[in-house]
Amino acid sequence: MSKRPLPDDLSVETLSIRAGQLPTDEQSHSEPMFLTSSFVYESAAQAAARFSGEEEGNIYSRFTNPTVRAFEQRLAALEGGERAVAFSSGMAAIVATFFSLLKPGDHIVSSRSVFGTTNVLYDKYLSKFGVDTTMVDISDLDAWRSAITRNTKILFLETPSNPVAEVGDIAALAKLAHDNNALLVVDNCFCTPALQLPLELGADLVVHSATKYLDGQGRCLGGAVVGRDPEISEIFGFLRTAGATMSPFNAWVFLKGLETLSLRMFAHSAQAAELARWLETQPGIERVFYCGLPSHPQHEVAKKQQKAFGAVMSFRVIDSDGNADRQAAWRFIDATRIMSITANLGDTKTTITHPATTTHGRVPAEQKVLSGVTENLIRIAVGLEGLEDLRKDLARGVQALGHNIKD
Repeated sequence: MSKRPLPDDLSVETLSIRAGQLPTDEQSHSEPMFLTSSFVYESAAQAAARFSGEEEGNIYSRFTNPTVRAFEQRLAALEGGERAVAFSSGMAAIVATFFSLLKPGDHIVSSRSVFGTTNVLYDKYLSKFGVDTTMVDISDLDAWRSAITRNTKILFLETPSNPVAEVGDIAALAKLAHDNNALLVVDNCFCTPALQLPLELGADLVVHSATKYLDGQGRCLGGAVVGRDPEISEIFGFLRTAGATMSPFNAWVFLKGLETLSLRMFAHSAQAAELARWLETQPGIERVFYCGLPSHPQHEVAKKQQKAFGAVMSFRVIDSDGNADRQAAWRFIDATRIMSITANLGDTKTTITHPATTTHGRVPAEQKVLSGVTENLIRIAVGLEGLEDLRKDLARGVQALGHNIKD
């Protein structure tokens, strides 16, 4: 690959293909994979200089690998951050952020509408180390403000949230965090930098499950944190010690995934918007949760901070006998023939799941209710199959509930 420097002010579309280039003497056009555990040195003195940090260069693939570094540089460029650190999963990225930046006695204020495993992290593990968490309504700024204490160090949210697509005002929350000497951390998994740039809106750190849309085809696990160098240096130090490392092969797959990120995200969003509008008109659908719908309570906020509305939506179902329960949801899901019944998302293949028994299965019942995760809730992540085929698949679910489809 060429060693010529890239111009400044490139578009997201170009950065997703050209940023984080990995030039080699062999002039490979595609980024090479460095599948090695360690690296050799010209001398003992050079080895010592590398390990002490006096000389830049590769040391050990737990924390320095050229292919992983290329992915980090490309993602940082896309998000507009100074630096990124890659991890073995999205949850590893979140854990590293908290454990590297917090200490016993510190406090987190978090949206209650977060991934179920993040809830478990708060309740079962961070609490064990003396870090308390207060959960609030994502859209209630007064609730965020009231929850902040003198020990609050991080405000955390997913926007749009999993699974009911609630939206937080990133700029307003960033100001609130900074007015109280805290950091704002945003999970940008559902939008990706193709649709939303939290750092531009004032956030301090962005976290990703690269497993989702950054890959785009459900192939590999990975995660990342992007932000300013001081915070990222601390998080990198945790990675170097704890070793939740992204593999070079996965990093190479993510580099390839990023090349089509913008194309995919706008295509996903267009299909999801069509299906959300259609679902709103159908019998047996109590409510559709998709921030691209004018009926969504944070639709205007989403319009302000997103370029499009993403692929993930959820909806509540009720059968023709008036049952709005787990059995109705499962009957709908089992009637589909195209959609993959799986809890993952971000794939070219449309996925469908029952959050109450999968992604949020370990969340206490009371917390589920507060997060909008009811027994009759279904989540879909709209893929890139034919739109009409997907509409027909959803129609099968509606009909399985005993309802007739409306044209």
